[in-house]
Amino acid sequence: MPLVTTGELATRAAAGRAAVAAFNVITLEHIEAVVAGAESVRSPVVLQVSENAVKFRYGRLLPLARAAVAAAERSTVPVALHLDHVQSDSLLRQAPDAGFSSVMYDASRLPYAENLAATRAAADWAHAQGLWIEAELGEVGGKNGEPPLDAHAPGARTDPAEAHAFVADSGVDALAVAVGSSHAMTTRTAALDHDLLKELSGALNVPLVLHGSSGVPDDELAAAVAGGIAKVNVGTALNIAMTGAIREYLALHPEAVDSRGYLTVGREAMVRTVAGTIGVVGRTTS
Repeated sequence: MPLVTTGELATRAAAGRAAVAAFNVITLEHIEAVVAGAESVRSPVVLQVSENAVKFRYGRLLPLARAAVAAAERSTVPVALHLDHVQSDSLLRQAPDAGFSSVMYDASRLPYAENLAATRAAADWAHAQGLWIEAELGEVGGKNGEPPLDAHAPGARTDPAEAHAFVADSGVDALAVAVGSSHAMTTRTAALDHDLLKELSGALNVPLVLHGSSGVPDDELAAAVAGGIAKVNVGTALNIAMTGAIREYLALHPEAVDSRGYLTVGREAMVRTVAGTIGVVGRTTS
């Protein structure tokens, strides 16, 4: 079916107190697994391509983006494309022509004033191109090969008053908030600050996004959605599923050389992860 927009999926999810699941993809197998997993539970989904994934693909966005568009157009459920954690203005400007309806512009590494100025400029440009734009405030951490952040460190959490001002002054359409999760976690041990999330939900009138959701247990994730998270980002969990399945396959078949054998089991493991995650965050976005 035709591509849908991330904005409409997140907005509908927020209105229904559910969340749309958004999965970061690196290979064609990731893309196929995300779509197949969403189809298995008859739910819309967001395919996300990060700036790091683009760097891995020799700095070229279009090969992976075109594969994602082709898979989305042949899907039996609504699929949106989102360009994630963009720091490069050059990459940002490739988004509209590559099929993306949304972008997460990441200037969170900068001091507040510089983050705001850079995000405001990105939002103005994005809106002129018809793009929905997400930003991040607070320290989720764990990107670019860094170890997962101590999400409980002083100053790491998103401040509700600051977030309210940031959204108003930047003009962004959604905000990723720091409430206790971290990118790149390989254990599901994150404990979220649900009181803070309640404050943020009350202070902001845009959909809230949870990054680093791979490290969040199911009960915590479900509570976060009930507390106002409308978009749940998942990446590492897919890689854990794929890599674990491939390791097991190769241990049982040390003679294997045909990559289709181990990629098949890796893809199937990711399908199960996608379906399970969507089951936790809710399917009222369909």
